[in-house]
Amino acid sequence: MDDWLIDDDRLSIERKSVLPGEGFFIPDSYEEEQAEAEAAETLSDAGVVVIADPDADGLACTALIREAHGEGALLPAGPHELQEALAWTAEYAEPEATVFVCDLCPDSESDLGALSNLVARVERVAWFDHHQWDAELGGIVDDAGVERTVGESDEVCTADVALEQLDYDFEERWADLAAVTRDHDLWIRDDERSDDLADFSYWSDPEEYIEAVAEHGPDLSPEVQEFLAEKRVEKEALIEKAVDRAELREVGEWTVGVTYGRCSQNEVAEALREQGADAAVIVKPAGSASIRGTDNFERAHEVARQVNGGGHPKAAGCKPDIYDDMMDYAHHWTTHGAVAKQAIVDAFKRLPEEEDEGVDTER
Repeated sequence: MDDWLIDDDRLSIERKSVLPGEGFFIPDSYEEEQAEAEAAETLSDAGVVVIADPDADGLACTALIREAHGEGALLPAGPHELQEALAWTAEYAEPEATVFVCDLCPDSESDLGALSNLVARVERVAWFDHHQWDAELGGIVDDAGVERTVGESDEVCTADVALEQLDYDFEERWADLAAVTRDHDLWIRDDERSDDLADFSYWSDPEEYIEAVAEHGPDLSPEVQEFLAEKRVEKEALIEKAVDRAELREVGEWTVGVTYGRCSQNEVAEALREQGADAAVIVKPAGSASIRGTDNFERAHEVARQVNGGGHPKAAGCKPDIYDDMMDYAHHWTTHGAVAKQAIVDAFKRLPEEEDEGVDTER
């Protein structure tokens, strides 16, 4: 396949909105091979390792750990990459290393397959998080000998947990960083700096982000602000496309805004809330989806669990298991995610009257 076919820089906003980024078209096997080699190099000679979601919250945790310990090799891992990250760390980490897992929650027991090997290999494993945990999975982690601390998902972000748990006298700017990160991660939006942190973490290299917040806290430099202003021109155009193609559906007692597109899901969800949506579903071209709630709907994580995901009561993510071959993806792009949308809407319909039990939210 010619490179120009997937070159983002040549795509119009309309086409960019409905197609995944060029990384989607790289085979997973090739990416995994490269990722494992990079992980082995990262873990070599590292006394402190951080496995973290590379969003603003996970990267803030990494910055806090580096400040407290003077080091911290970062192994970025999204929610669907936790299994591989634990396995690679169990294989390549130094025997005397301390390992922190931050802002990640297992979706199934298979995610934890390498955990016992990791605990046996390294000196210490600590896990900081604030997602909604399944009680059985939490028990597996605890029984393995991991020091697990999970904060209340509707009150704190993982950076708050790290700030409290790390044995270090942090300067005030670090508490400020955690507070602004929380403002974004819990979708409070009382502090205008939180959007800056979220956008910068998304558009920058993780090491660039960590270096910036370690130096400036949540008050990013003028150079970063200029960079963000340039990137936001395209961001706003993609948000507008997703909002324009949204529809409101009545699902049981709730109004659910449903849309599709490569976009910033939080801003799209806010626009749909302003239109009267109790919850929002934003299906992405790569096949995943974001589910956002409001004060009228705090069961996003319950919806996500039914379609291969999880998260918080007001913010969750998933990827419905509906893609068997590239023809399914072709249909996904040309129908603007019709099958994925319906799978998630059906999950809303299946919600029980009472919230599920067996959720471990704090230790």
